[in-house]
Amino acid sequence: MGSGQTKINDFGITFSTVNGSGSATANNTIQKTIFKMGIPVSARNIFPSNIQGMPTWYSMRVSKDGFSGRFEKDDILVAMNPETAIKDIKNLNAGGLLLINQSIKIQDIRNDITTYLMPVDGLLKASEVPSNLNVYLANMVYVGVLAFLIGIEIEKIEASLDQHFNGKKSAIEPNMKVVKKAFEWAESSLVKTGDYSLEPMQATGGKIMIDGNTAGALGALYGGLQFAAWYPITPATSLAEALNEFIPSLRVDPETNSITCAVVQAEDELAAIGMAVGAGWAGLRSMTSTSGPGLCLMSEFLGLAYFTEIPLVVWDVQRVGPSTGMPTHTSQSDLSFSYFISHGDKDFVILLPGNMNECFEFGWKGLDIAEKLQTPVIILSDLELGMNIWMADPLRYPDEEIHRGKVLWEEDIEKIEKEKQIEWGRYVDLDGDGIAYRTIPGNLHPKAPYFTRGTSHDPYAGYSESPEDWEKNLVRIKKKFELARTIVPKPVITCENEELAIISYGSSDMPVIEAIDKLKDQSFEFDYLRVRSIPFSDEVGKFIEIHKRIYVVENNRDGQMTQLLCVNYPDQAYKFISVAHSDGLSLSAQWIVNRILGKEKSEK
Repeated sequence: MGSGQTKINDFGITFSTVNGSGSATANNTIQKTIFKMGIPVSARNIFPSNIQGMPTWYSMRVSKDGFSGRFEKDDILVAMNPETAIKDIKNLNAGGLLLINQSIKIQDIRNDITTYLMPVDGLLKASEVPSNLNVYLANMVYVGVLAFLIGIEIEKIEASLDQHFNGKKSAIEPNMKVVKKAFEWAESSLVKTGDYSLEPMQATGGKIMIDGNTAGALGALYGGLQFAAWYPITPATSLAEALNEFIPSLRVDPETNSITCAVVQAEDELAAIGMAVGAGWAGLRSMTSTSGPGLCLMSEFLGLAYFTEIPLVVWDVQRVGPSTGMPTHTSQSDLSFSYFISHGDKDFVILLPGNMNECFEFGWKGLDIAEKLQTPVIILSDLELGMNIWMADPLRYPDEEIHRGKVLWEEDIEKIEKEKQIEWGRYVDLDGDGIAYRTIPGNLHPKAPYFTRGTSHDPYAGYSESPEDWEKNLVRIKKKFELARTIVPKPVITCENEELAIISYGSSDMPVIEAIDKLKDQSFEFDYLRVRSIPFSDEVGKFIEIHKRIYVVENNRDGQMTQLLCVNYPDQAYKFISVAHSDGLSLSAQWIVNRILGKEKSEK
């Protein structure tokens, strides 16, 4: 049943399939083809944590305005999984389209939607493809049918498959046979409602498509990464795998033909962080990648690195916790833990990328900050950013020289002692900024060696339980984090001095941008600040001061960013209103709008 109004380049499609059935090829092909048509498109893969057989959903959004937040209900449903079909159909908007495998028998399908029964088995047989590939090629049927119904260009589908299979004809041809046969059948057998349609645009020119884990890995490699240790964990595994993929092409010395970056798969997360700390101590640009459960195990080593002032980067691609939680679902629930991680008095620099370009940028910038400050840097991404493919501007080569920080070699020690008129020691604050000069193995100067200890020490790295030495050391280290406020990425701010404002961070930026647009339609104007790093820069405090009510939007249960803002700005805490939610899915713009409007109505 058509609605009579055509939605052009502005609708949502969900593909409901079985995990392990090869649906990823079909779904990625559709997304890439729409992108090639110049139309902004985004997608989320919602999948189970088992290997095969469970339901999986691919939620795709076409948005001429470039919005990429999750939608709550579907306009088009492709139903290929009998186990979930009834529930999936309930989530279709009235006037929506249902494309369903005709072998799935459902009684009394809704009469406020248009249903198309796809003869999947018959079309596979008619395509004359190898029968052993049927389970994987079945999904290409809906590619062809959907292409006819909404106007996906067949030639660009073939180009997408060519890209997906790296030009391998033996893989491209059977897939295209099924697509074309399904398209021909649909053209001769189905009547379009015309409710949903694609029309070519020019909104993707010069853009790329990439996932956050790949972008982060590339950023680290371009930033001079020399060593990475990791242990497999969803959703961070593909970050380390991307390092391995690109090292042979990006990190080979042209003169010696030797690899200039090592990646080690450790036996567990404790070993991974231990190796990363050791490599950082030895002078290598070092990192590890993990998710929440792994970060828990890394806590003690992070405290050691903080106190011994060893630079390294830890990528935490967040998932739902606590415990094992939901390994394949997204969340922003490691923020408070990262802020307070490890025992005792300490501070950690936290970077919060909100898009693909920032995943790349923070990949190299995190290494710079770690070495400048001689401290661990935690980069909090999440499954939403890390494992889904997003449209992005081309990644920009680092526009700064690599900063190794205060490293001394043989000739430097004598020079700096003469200049500063004081004997160098590993923890002597020669410049008054809290950052001492370090030596690394290979420096042959007799004064260069020192004992690295996690116990209390004096400025010359000697063991000491003197209260004065302990306090002076911790106060000096604290000073570094005042400097950090000036060198970490500054927030992104849209400010017209309204009394109402929203603060968010990371992947929640996507639905917040759309929510602000929707709220404007309701005559509510909001300023917006997206936090990109901790410690908070001065701009955050100034933004808070000039607003009356501030909604803090985030994807966790307890409003963790709200908590940290209250800790850092206690005199402004009464302004913060937490808008927090965690169910394993990314936030939607409509949910944010509903929560904020409800709060605003209660204020009046």
